[in-house]
Amino acid sequence: MKTFFKDMAERAIKTFAQAMIGALGAGATGLIGIDWIQALSIAGFATLISILTSIASLGIGDDTASLVNNKKEGE
Repeated sequence: MKTFFKDMAERAIKTFAQAMIGALGAGATGLIGIDWIQALSIAGFATLISILTSIASLGIGDDTASLVNNKKEGE
């Protein structure tokens, strides 16, 4: 279970960063012109979806937040 939570946290952090970069790059012309509240809202929502997707995959595959079983046959 510890592996699952570490994997889920890593995925959530990466998703937050990716969504934040996407939101900041969408029409902003400088630091002053950025709508920080909206960018954080978008990144937060994407992170929530990532966490919910990881939780939904619990019990499927191996002990990670992935839907894919990465273990080789016989392990």
